[in-house]
Amino acid sequence: MKLLKLVPDNTNIDFMKWRNIALILSIIATVGSLVLVGVRGLNLGIDFVGGQVVRATFAQPVNIEDLRGKVATLNVGEASIQEFGDNKTYQIRLPKPEGPDAAANQVVTAVRALIIKDYPGVKVTAGESVSGKVSGELAWDGALAIGLAMLGIAIYIWFRFEWQFGVGALVTLFHDVAMVLGFFALTQLQVDLNIVAAFLAIVGYSLNDTVVIYDRIRENLRKYRKMEIVSLLNFSLNETLSRTIVTSLSIMLALAVLLALGPDVLFGLTIAILLGTFIGTYSSIYISSPALVWMGLKPDSFIKAEADEDVTVAKPV
Repeated sequence: MKLLKLVPDNTNIDFMKWRNIALILSIIATVGSLVLVGVRGLNLGIDFVGGQVVRATFAQPVNIEDLRGKVATLNVGEASIQEFGDNKTYQIRLPKPEGPDAAANQVVTAVRALIIKDYPGVKVTAGESVSGKVSGELAWDGALAIGLAMLGIAIYIWFRFEWQFGVGALVTLFHDVAMVLGFFALTQLQVDLNIVAAFLAIVGYSLNDTVVIYDRIRENLRKYRKMEIVSLLNFSLNETLSRTIVTSLSIMLALAVLLALGPDVLFGLTIAILLGTFIGTYSSIYISSPALVWMGLKPDSFIKAEADEDVTVAKPV
């Protein structure tokens, strides 16, 4: 039985032909994403801005608008109510009130009392308050984790390959994170700790794809020292294309199923990783590889170092 091949062995796509157009589009999209984040901001969850959460399971299906109307009568701020799997379980998020933490605890108590009074048989399974201080620390720690992950990856690749590869990887990761941030600023989907985990997953996937391509490029730099750099990059990208496509499609298919059938609580996490996988596949081809050309990498970049090593070894004692 003949195996199915998504990418034929003789594939020879001229990826580098479109590198300048891809660069312009990527710059526009990245700048646009950062502008969106600056102008519209992110819809930060209580993990980052503080607030209250009450999760309740009702005995019978409940209309979300009726529930929102009842909570609004407490005058505790605009409630964000999310269905949890079915129309019997809801999560109610409320903004943090001004004043001491005791005021926030009072809001949670009032919401729980209202739900129990108006909906007999309800079970309040969670009720918690996140202070502004704790949420600020979480926001800082989340941003720091993403930043350090990107920096550590760039340093590793710098030592593992050459400085051009390290800078190219860092630019690629910045592009991927900025694009996903722009998506969340545009859609105003809530950003919580799950999304921080999604960003770290995106950084890891993008790095994995980039390192595979970079490793093949380095091998070919040593093997084909007289090949023009653009042709060598095209050759390397086509050699790794099958692996890139199969890996990306496998991940995106699994995420698409989770997005369609999974619980609402995982929607933000799933769509972030799905979008990040798609962007990471694009950037590993049209950002990380062309960046080597823009930074002056040449086919003889490794020859000098190897020649110096040969001289050192041959030097008489």
